[in-house]
Amino acid sequence: MKRTIGLVAILFSLTASAQQRPLQLWFDKPAAQWEETLPLGNGRLGMTPDGGVEKEKIVLNDITMWSGSPQDANNYEAYKQLPAIRQLLAQGKNDEAQKLIDKSFICLGPGSGGPQWGCFQMLADLNIRYSYGGNTATPVEYRRWLSLDSAIAVTSFTLNGVQYKREYFTSFGDDVDLIRITASKKGAVSFEVGISRPERGESSISGQSLLLAGQLNNGTDGKGMQYLTQVKVLNTGGKQNLKGKELVVEGADEALIFVSTATDFRNPQYKMQVEKNMRTALLKSYAVQKQTHVRNFRKLFGRVAVDLGAGTAETLTTDKRLAAYYKQPEQDKSLPVLFLQFGRYLSISSTRVGLLPPNLQGLWANQVNTPWNGDYHLDVNVQMNHWPVEMSNLSELNLPLTELVRGLVKPGERTAKAYYNADGWVAHVITNVWGWTEPGESASWGVTKSGSGWLCNNLWEHYVYTDDLAYLKSIYPILKGSALFYKSILVKDENSGWLVTSPSSSPENSFLLPNGNHASICVGAAIDNQIIRELFNNIITATEKLKIDKNLADTLRAQLKQLPPAGIISPDGRIQEWLEDYKETDPQHRHISHLYALYPANLITANGTPELAAAAKKSLEVRGDDGPSWAIAYKQLFWARLLDGNRAFKLLRELLKPTLRTDINYGAGGGVYPNLFSAGPPFQIDGNFGAAAAIMEMLMQCHAGYVELLPAIPDLWKAEGTVKGLKARGNLTVDFEWKNGQVTKYKISSPTTKKVTLKVNGQLKTISTGK
Repeated sequence: MKRTIGLVAILFSLTASAQQRPLQLWFDKPAAQWEETLPLGNGRLGMTPDGGVEKEKIVLNDITMWSGSPQDANNYEAYKQLPAIRQLLAQGKNDEAQKLIDKSFICLGPGSGGPQWGCFQMLADLNIRYSYGGNTATPVEYRRWLSLDSAIAVTSFTLNGVQYKREYFTSFGDDVDLIRITASKKGAVSFEVGISRPERGESSISGQSLLLAGQLNNGTDGKGMQYLTQVKVLNTGGKQNLKGKELVVEGADEALIFVSTATDFRNPQYKMQVEKNMRTALLKSYAVQKQTHVRNFRKLFGRVAVDLGAGTAETLTTDKRLAAYYKQPEQDKSLPVLFLQFGRYLSISSTRVGLLPPNLQGLWANQVNTPWNGDYHLDVNVQMNHWPVEMSNLSELNLPLTELVRGLVKPGERTAKAYYNADGWVAHVITNVWGWTEPGESASWGVTKSGSGWLCNNLWEHYVYTDDLAYLKSIYPILKGSALFYKSILVKDENSGWLVTSPSSSPENSFLLPNGNHASICVGAAIDNQIIRELFNNIITATEKLKIDKNLADTLRAQLKQLPPAGIISPDGRIQEWLEDYKETDPQHRHISHLYALYPANLITANGTPELAAAAKKSLEVRGDDGPSWAIAYKQLFWARLLDGNRAFKLLRELLKPTLRTDINYGAGGGVYPNLFSAGPPFQIDGNFGAAAAIMEMLMQCHAGYVELLPAIPDLWKAEGTVKGLKARGNLTVDFEWKNGQVTKYKISSPTTKKVTLKVNGQLKTISTGK
């Protein structure tokens, strides 16, 4: 029965905020390692204070802090090897084809292992030594915390009868780092501050400012990215002087430490920017700085509120909450909300329109040589970084990725010609800020070419969530170029008759050949087939919306009929990862690429394709529930899409297991650090974002042609709850409440009146919605 939204009695307008409980990470001791520090960021600048009492290290970051430089590592003779590679694959000689690829079909030079590739790096260490005078006693009432709804961290303790307090934020106002140090007793603030870097940084004093300047290695002549950081202290009372390369404050009532920094990445006037930002910030009072920062941050963060109930464990410090959660999750119903909102907080903090998207570490690194170069992996990781932004009402934070991808088109066209003599553009497994699109340096992982098509999914999602035709028009050339590439490389598989990619591979995975050899190279891996099917359908939709390229759309429609299906079910009932039913070398491999059709795509749905959904379940059962944190989050998403809330919740519990490990791990053992950073280990931010997306998919889904409320709610969350501000496809904003697993109130709004199909309490209905 159709009803208008104004006539449905159960629709409502939620009051104030669904989330009344404090959204805080907090600890009762200083951080013993970096993974216990509190992350702050404003999309460009990052800061992680450790809250030390006598000595404090604050690691500083800038999202543009990259070594390396642009390069052309294409092998322009590679395409000549394609016939031989394809012939070997057609003969079942995958291992020989792989050897040929390693010889003649990878990038020239060392690839991601070389200095020209580059690395996202830490900016600097801000080191502060505090002086308390006389005999320093043990501090009492120690507490440090991060308020997610204000993006402010605080350290507070009492020492020798004096209460000391430090506030830290990366300003969403004047784009500087700011630290305020106060004491309950006048004249009690004394410290020395210096700035340093493990390499390629020279500190100096200029007037009453600390400076750190340097130039990173570009991998050729050593003259890469330049940067400048300025530190200035304003003290009330007491005195300030210099000691070597440190600023010294003695006997002050309070002190403000300002840090202004910039690099010359797309910014030749970076030195002027540093000076301007510092000068502007110094003219304003701390109260105004803080007020502006909080107001601007909350414009983004305050869009979504969630409440799943309370529990006694939520009063524990964050590290103790994590330790208790796996055994007694019923005692801490608000931890999933904290983790969801922490994911949103990290999105807001690690990217900004006009800058770079979050990399493998967001924008937080405490090393010069970050794990995996802190770059952009295109076989799940950078895509996962962006999975929560649309539904979590942070749509504009997808735009930096769009611009990164736009920058890959021209180099990707050269790579498409060099390796495939193909139309359009392609990017393989990895990229950086320098526009790398070439294959990686090893056939076993480096020639997977689904990366560019997968990126197009992220760009498309921004369109379907916003209904922004101007945006669709702007990205259409990117999508079209990717589709033209895949269209031109498809070949007919003689065994099946389908059009497939050759060579192909399933990201980072391998299989056993009948001769006992391992191989990764194949024909028509499932992820290729699924991405191409999705991309072609999206291009057809785009041509209809924009009223262009009818001939291209007709050609793609014809090719779609010849592609392998979205999923091939193997004899044992699973989705096949490869076109042939090869024996796996690692049945519990961390990548689950052959279920791309289930998520992020919608080619497999629980109700629309039940046989494929059942096969996906069997695939997940064999894969198991452990792995690096990002893999656990991906499995949580899959189970949510399969409408199994309890299994999705089990994966969330697995992900929230505490760890302090920092070794590089490719197998089981993922979890979270005390500061809620996701652990591969080591720290890799995609697990945070993947889990945030999965929690929202448990509460609401909108991929199957309708908006469904509570599609995969676990038993533990059924008692009661409230959600406000989630976004659904079609530029819909969704609010709802429930009790005993049944939705009791809801509101769907949109900028324009439209018909919406809604599934609530198991029933489909059509409603009209408006502002």
